[in-house]
Amino acid sequence: MSASLSDPLPDEIPQGPEPGGAPRVLGGFGDPGARCHALRVRWERSPHTAERSETWTEDLPVPAADPRAERRRATELARPSDGVRRVLLRYSDGRSDLIVVAPRERWGRGALHRLADGRPVPPSEATPAPRASTRPPAAPAWGLGGGDGPTSSSVLLTLEDEAGDEASWLTALDVTLRRYDPETEPVIGTDHGTFTIEPAHTLGELKPSPATGPALAGLLFEGTGGTEFPGEGEGERGAARVAGAGDETAFETEYVPCLAPPFPLTLSVFRDSGGLRLRCDHLGSHFSSEIAAQFVRHLAHVHGQVLRSPQTPVDDVELLDEAERARTAALGRPTRTLVTTEESIPEAVARAAAATPDAIAVTDGAAGLTYRRLEEQADLLARGMRARGVVGGDRVGVCLERSAELVVVLLAVLKAGATYVPVDPAYPKDRIAHTAQDAELGVVVTRLPEFPAVPGCVALTPDELLDAATSGTDDTPLPFPSSDTAAYVIYTSGSTGRPKGVVVPHSNVIALIDATRDEYGFGASDVWTWFHSSAFDLSVWEIWGCLVTGGRVVVVPYFVSREPDSFRDLLVAEKVTVLSQTPSAFAQLLRVDHSDVSVRLVVFGGEPLDARMLLPWFDRHPESVCRMVNMFGITETTVHVTEQTLTRKLALAATRSVGPALPGWHLYVTDPAGRLLPPGVAGEICVGGVGVALGYLGRPDLTAQRFVPDPFTGGIMYRSGDLGRLRPDGRLEHLGRIDSQVKIRGFRIELDEIRSVLLEDPDVRTAAVVVRRVDPADAATARIDAYVVLSAGGDPRAVRERAAGILPDHMLPATVTSLDALPLTANGKLDAQRLPAPAAPLSPARDTVPGAGDADLTERLREIWSEVLGVPVGLDDDFFGLGGNSLFAVRIGAALRAQGLPSLRLKELYRHPTIRETVNSLVTSDS
Repeated sequence: MSASLSDPLPDEIPQGPEPGGAPRVLGGFGDPGARCHALRVRWERSPHTAERSETWTEDLPVPAADPRAERRRATELARPSDGVRRVLLRYSDGRSDLIVVAPRERWGRGALHRLADGRPVPPSEATPAPRASTRPPAAPAWGLGGGDGPTSSSVLLTLEDEAGDEASWLTALDVTLRRYDPETEPVIGTDHGTFTIEPAHTLGELKPSPATGPALAGLLFEGTGGTEFPGEGEGERGAARVAGAGDETAFETEYVPCLAPPFPLTLSVFRDSGGLRLRCDHLGSHFSSEIAAQFVRHLAHVHGQVLRSPQTPVDDVELLDEAERARTAALGRPTRTLVTTEESIPEAVARAAAATPDAIAVTDGAAGLTYRRLEEQADLLARGMRARGVVGGDRVGVCLERSAELVVVLLAVLKAGATYVPVDPAYPKDRIAHTAQDAELGVVVTRLPEFPAVPGCVALTPDELLDAATSGTDDTPLPFPSSDTAAYVIYTSGSTGRPKGVVVPHSNVIALIDATRDEYGFGASDVWTWFHSSAFDLSVWEIWGCLVTGGRVVVVPYFVSREPDSFRDLLVAEKVTVLSQTPSAFAQLLRVDHSDVSVRLVVFGGEPLDARMLLPWFDRHPESVCRMVNMFGITETTVHVTEQTLTRKLALAATRSVGPALPGWHLYVTDPAGRLLPPGVAGEICVGGVGVALGYLGRPDLTAQRFVPDPFTGGIMYRSGDLGRLRPDGRLEHLGRIDSQVKIRGFRIELDEIRSVLLEDPDVRTAAVVVRRVDPADAATARIDAYVVLSAGGDPRAVRERAAGILPDHMLPATVTSLDALPLTANGKLDAQRLPAPAAPLSPARDTVPGAGDADLTERLREIWSEVLGVPVGLDDDFFGLGGNSLFAVRIGAALRAQGLPSLRLKELYRHPTIRETVNSLVTSDS
């Protein structure tokens, strides 16, 4: 089989008597280009029929193979006509093309051949035209249409199987369309109506049923009788006696079933001198040329199964043949090759330290730690761990605040040959205890005064480890751990609410750094931020990506990470060059003046990015100065998997691309049965390659479900549970979680779709959409609630009114609540659990008198707190008890500054959570 694309090019030779080209926009079957079909007959010598008066004859001063002749032929073949139109093009080399164009509703295919031969056409050979809607249906997401391509174009495939019949092609078309979009019932148009295919178990049982509504795809079946040109099938193919000619003339034919697609995707089956053909004419607004070409190949493969194996269960039909599977698998592999080293993290850090021992490795406030000192302190702590019984392969918990000390402890655990298990000290005690028990921790390094008691687990401070090291006598150099041993275990949320530990070896981390080092130019001159919790895998990238490449890590304290202006000041003061952010966290930075920030690289990860939010950044930081990269990643595949450099053009287009796989990683998109899906078709993202983790700690059952054999490499791939599609160029589009779909009143709803509509509002900076039940026990009370961060002057009522003009009733949010910022988890992701209730219950304000302090300040604070929290606030009401959080505190601080009042930092609010205490502290600090 072979496929070819064709698209008429501008003509450079004076044309025939009818000006204008073919219409290229579908307007229903009233479009003359859709109504007409055409036939080209190639004559080796000019036929005498050319002299007939009803044929326009033109002698062209170029041979038939000249590109200008080819363009002229294409133009004439694409020019519609209300009646029969014949054009004879005679070339300088003695060849000729006779082109006949006629409306399908008046002249069938057999009649078209007779018209070309100049013979009379019986009325019985007229055929009805295919029926099309006056408006095409919406473009399917899998078609990847739009862009800058042609308005319409065609794909031609020569078939090797037998022609089949209309029923077999309708069956194949239905099955193929359902594989491309399992959620939509296909409606297929034909010459004699529109149809759906009734569900059945096997291919042979599928039957068409009349349908109404617009058809996305149409079938024009003309595969057999009544289509032969005189002489075909009579003796030697290619020789025919031409009516009116006195000799025999060799010829070939080309048939064009429609000049413009009557349906967005129009499939035609016919014969011409090239053999049995499958042609696809498609709208560029609905389908890209690459998708149309692959659809034709898949349709032909499915049709072959319909003919050869009608007893095949419909669910077992293969969309891809072996060649297509290999092609699709190769598409998910990167173009760059990974060159990496077999070494452990402490070995790589030691090499960087040896290169620049006196360079600052970690900055924590005013303190700085050189590489030499980092190595020395980590060695000491590692010996202390050994002295307290830690051996190679043990798991050691680390529960410390974000600090330079935490970096030293993490490196020390690795130097001791152990695996670190990070635990955020802000976690609830029950979660901390569960992690310690599940990971079977013997030692936890912490400064928590009351670390939860866990049997068999000893809590030690870094000071106690140093004491153990200095009192020991063994000073034998510690060997570096093997690169294939576990470096860390990070716990992620489970679908059942039970966290599960992901075990990641040293080699995966080194591969990630080696895959990105040269592309992004990481080196000793770089300054990285450490913004995220050590219990979030972005910290792996931030800490080790910097130290292995010889850069400087700047610790971002928790309170600074939650105060956008303070964080901006830190970026400027430390001259940060590499910044890693979740989109939600970066949205906060965009709210303050960021003109002085001089980062050269921003890497996004952790959650989906709406690229449109970056437009204000591009206004201040040109692409040539700061590179913006969106990375899709999963804890189970070592932080990052793909890379997509973002531009203003991509941001304006609201790209969902997260780019191709990193060198060493590769991607597949599969259906629920685990079969590969072609480009454009959405399915589960599976990741293979060097980043795949060792599995879930102590969960062999879950490991077997999610870490499965890679059918193409023999290794292991991870089933992510994320929804995505590959594009024909190998880039991945991330579409959210597979389980993010919900049902409201029986309708299947994708919350990301609603969020996208909200984000299109120019007043909306960021948004979140959740489903709540008014009565938790009654599913019928479920409703959609939206939360938005608005620009100055934005009105949530106007946002909802605009959405009502776009979304159907069942998708329209019941409420739109304006927030100053969306609440984030410790990892910088959206924390849906901390979104306030849309209709918060009122908290009765107490009529108490102000305490010591400024009465005017007290009243103004009461007004600001009430406005921010959405409830009346009394002087002794606890800020956090009313639903306040760190982001509300940011808004209160901003409102205070806007009114010229003393600023209120988050740390101060934690200490003084009521208005009375806050006023007293502000008055005291001023005095």
